[in-house]
Amino acid sequence: MTLGVGGSTIEKEFGLMEVLSPDIKAIPKSEYYARIKKATNLMKKYSVDAIFLSCSTNLRYFVNLDISLSERLHAAIINKFGDIIYITPAFEKQKTNTMINISGEIITWEEDEDPAVITMNCFSQLGISKGTIAIDENTPFFIFDALQNANKNHKFVNAQVISKNCRQIKSKNEIKLIQAAMNVAIEVQKSTARILYPGITTTEVQNFVSTAHKKLGSHTSPAFNIVLFGKASAYPHGVPYSQKLQEGDIVLLDMGATVGGYYSDITRTYVFGKPTKKQRRIWELERGAQNALFEAAQIGTPCENLDTAARNYLEQFGLGPGYKTPGLPHRAGHGLGLDIHEHPYIVKGNTDIIVEGMCFSNEPMICIYDEFGVRLEDHIYMTPSGPKWFTEPAHSIDNPFGYDE
Repeated sequence: MTLGVGGSTIEKEFGLMEVLSPDIKAIPKSEYYARIKKATNLMKKYSVDAIFLSCSTNLRYFVNLDISLSERLHAAIINKFGDIIYITPAFEKQKTNTMINISGEIITWEEDEDPAVITMNCFSQLGISKGTIAIDENTPFFIFDALQNANKNHKFVNAQVISKNCRQIKSKNEIKLIQAAMNVAIEVQKSTARILYPGITTTEVQNFVSTAHKKLGSHTSPAFNIVLFGKASAYPHGVPYSQKLQEGDIVLLDMGATVGGYYSDITRTYVFGKPTKKQRRIWELERGAQNALFEAAQIGTPCENLDTAARNYLEQFGLGPGYKTPGLPHRAGHGLGLDIHEHPYIVKGNTDIIVEGMCFSNEPMICIYDEFGVRLEDHIYMTPSGPKWFTEPAHSIDNPFGYDE
């Protein structure tokens, strides 16, 4: 039997759990003002007069305001001088006022008014009667369309040139929160491995994973809770049916916590029982591809080179080529932070240069459809001296968590 797999119970594991980081600190207010300052500098660099923030993680990132998206327009506007206006339905003003952490004027609209017209008037109030407005890239089309039709005097551009250049470089405070979330997720991985037994269903495991995250300190249920056995493990984002665990099955678990709004995301793959020669070979090739990507992750290197390094490694052993299977059918990694998938993306065509503070996954999955798949996913953060792991990569197919034998 694989070391660290099986031998425990759900009840026993829950009884051992306690919150891992009870005193973790939130992002300080000073950092939000620094983010706004960086955004205004980028606005001036790219000749943008203001940025429109929809109910997205960009709103949370820049002004620490978390409002769920609905058909009613809630938003914030930041002009190139750092002035802020919040827009909210009139009947929500008092509630919105209690949620605001970064000071700014609140402008309201009544139910029989056009919020797009009210919003465009706000730009004029900020001294922008005609100019270039950067629209949050996550803004729904119906809002963008309404804004365009409300005033034809403005040019609208994608705000990604601002948001991406801010968000894909993480601060020390952000890295601490991601690390805390990673610490939760890796412990859930270890605990989940111990509760496995023949006949347990993927649904039962998913329920355990969700509860375990919260017991160990995740602020939400995992955004990803993928549990796959056997042939289903070849499908990167899962299958729409439950499976029962059998001796000799590949087990793939993909999960992540949130701490202070920041995500973790870790995948482990191993065998319930004794691995076959083919399972062992593919697992070891997956681990080798991870190492190839890690070694390629150097300051000044284009993001796409990391994907190429992993893919080239696999191709020399007869996998692929390119996105063909058996092989790696998707990009080799993605950034994470307030979103579980965000910039930088580790994929061919992304020429963004690796810089200090970038955080991204390393997951060059090998898929062999109708047989099994192996994905080992760990995340990297970039330091001045090169890449560092948030979590120690899997040790071996026989001892994935590196326990003393």
